[in-house]
Amino acid sequence: MTPQNAENPTKNPWEAKADAVAREVLGVHANDVDVQGRWPTESLAALARSGLLGLTIPTDLGGAGEGPQTFANVTRTLAEHCASTAMIYLMHLCGIQVIAASVFPLRESVLRSAAAGRHLSTLAFSEKGSRSNFWAPVSQAVANGDCHTLSAEKSFVTSAGQADGYVVSTRAAGSSDPMALTLYLVPRDAPGLTTGGRWNGLGLRGNSSAPMRLEGVRLPASHRLSGDGEGFAMMMSAALPLFQLGSAAVSVGVGRAATDATRQHLLTTRLENLGQSLASLPNLRARLAQMQIILDTQQAFLESVAEQMANPGPTTLLALLESKAAGTEAALQVTDLAMRACGGAAFSRSLGVERNFRDARAGAVMAPTTDVLYDFIGKTLLGMPLF
Repeated sequence: MTPQNAENPTKNPWEAKADAVAREVLGVHANDVDVQGRWPTESLAALARSGLLGLTIPTDLGGAGEGPQTFANVTRTLAEHCASTAMIYLMHLCGIQVIAASVFPLRESVLRSAAAGRHLSTLAFSEKGSRSNFWAPVSQAVANGDCHTLSAEKSFVTSAGQADGYVVSTRAAGSSDPMALTLYLVPRDAPGLTTGGRWNGLGLRGNSSAPMRLEGVRLPASHRLSGDGEGFAMMMSAALPLFQLGSAAVSVGVGRAATDATRQHLLTTRLENLGQSLASLPNLRARLAQMQIILDTQQAFLESVAEQMANPGPTTLLALLESKAAGTEAALQVTDLAMRACGGAAFSRSLGVERNFRDARAGAVMAPTTDVLYDFIGKTLLGMPLF
């Protein structure tokens, strides 16, 4: 039988590159990033050097031009070694996807910079006033000729204070429709853009997910990524599908890490009084088996969803809605089993399983939350509108 993480000689070269970067850099620094709650500087530099920041950018703009399947596999691989870095990476590519779908005048230069590792992007959708209802910002742009002024209280912005560009949503200038959004690209050095404190979360402690304030940020109209009032459609078509798939991939990666750590613990830890390894205990073998089955099932579903994204059909929306909820719940279950199987060694933080356990919790409360997704899935099954 081939071990779950054995090298595959036919692996996509970008997936192989991600595996090398993850093992040689992300995994080396992951524990320190978590303990210190610090930005993973070394990991982001390695991703920039590798060209992986341009994974989905068209080849004519210097990117790799890869599709959903490679994206999911790369993101999962990164998450196996450092979930914080994987989430930063996911949010970057979501921002890039929006920019790539726009007619923003600086589109080409931003995408070329990202492909060359010189631009990190992220999303700034959720707001303090509407919380996890990220599709309904309470802020509203003010337009005065060519000048658009943004004022907003954004919450939980991944890569806050670190990204080079923020894809910001706000209600369209002059509109009374709460769903009439406009998306803008706000550069990191825009006057009036500030970060609200250091991130100190339970899990994903290195992703700098902090509030951001836009206070009278003035932008030329050319910084609009969507047409006025057309941001919701772009959000749903460009950002959300990739975010759903990528979130599921992060969850599967975290679960894989916990399963591998559990397997190694059972093989290498001995009951000296019995002269046997922990692997001799049927109850622990059963828990490891449960973990493997859950993750293999989720991996198959993840691959199916990625295929449906590449070749959309009538069930694609439903599969995308299910993907994040299913992946998150699988990671919660697997990491709980890992903590139980590894016992005090996991509880004492000596195996990395405890970090996996905490990181896995983020997905359930990250918008769209699991409860919201369950509602969306139910509405879809019943033929009801989502919003």
